[in-house]
Amino acid sequence: MTAGRRVTLAALLAVLAAMVGLTAASVPLYRLFCQATGYGGTTRTVAAAPAEAVAGRLITVRFDADEAPGLGWEFRPLTAAVQVHPGEETVVAYRATNLTSAPATGTATHNVTPLKAGIYFDKLQCFCFTRQHLEPGESVDLAVSFFVDPDIAHDRDMQDIDTITLSYTMFRAKDEPRALAASAD
Repeated sequence: MTAGRRVTLAALLAVLAAMVGLTAASVPLYRLFCQATGYGGTTRTVAAAPAEAVAGRLITVRFDADEAPGLGWEFRPLTAAVQVHPGEETVVAYRATNLTSAPATGTATHNVTPLKAGIYFDKLQCFCFTRQHLEPGESVDLAVSFFVDPDIAHDRDMQDIDTITLSYTMFRAKDEPRALAASAD
């Protein structure tokens, strides 16, 4: 093989390795991008609420819940909606009930609509960070603590937003044994 062909082969292999590397890193990088920007209704997780709420402006936060097919749970918010001032910390709960005759473990994913409000919806604590294991017939109330970022009041693009919907979908945990999952149906 000539020197020119070796250089070309090495360059092509380097490009191929870079493409594989970028493909492997794309999901975590996309997740970080969404968390940082609120893109796609992704909410942010923060350590503390601001010291003061924005007086005068009220935002209605609605709550929604769905269960993935085959989970065999009932999953619903205990409160349909609340009105909050931006910066005001609020805690609401969802109830999960295992309707099957077998134990099951679930995890929740979430999003916020309208999508552009995602960057202003901050969670302090959320059940979506942990797996939920329920025995047959067991129910549990799952809390989420949040606030709407006070900066929403100063963003001209957000002046038309007076309602935000927080939606969760509960899925069977990915690593739950299939035999257990099959016996739940």
